[in-house]
Amino acid sequence: MTEDTKDLPPAAQRALAEAEERRKKAGAQVLPTELGGRDGPEPVRYGDWEKKGLAIDF
Repeated sequence: MTEDTKDLPPAAQRALAEAEERRKKAGAQVLPTELGGRDGPEPVRYGDWEKKGLAIDF
């Protein structure tokens, strides 16, 4: 437990510990290889898609 969480109530400390455990179990998301897709980072990650200078917000 870190210094920041020692001041929290026990229920909040327990919730943070459970969330951390879920993050560890989830691990990195494995995405399938996209054929003919765009280069660069996953566009959905940023909440929009840009093509030829036009941004489309989902």
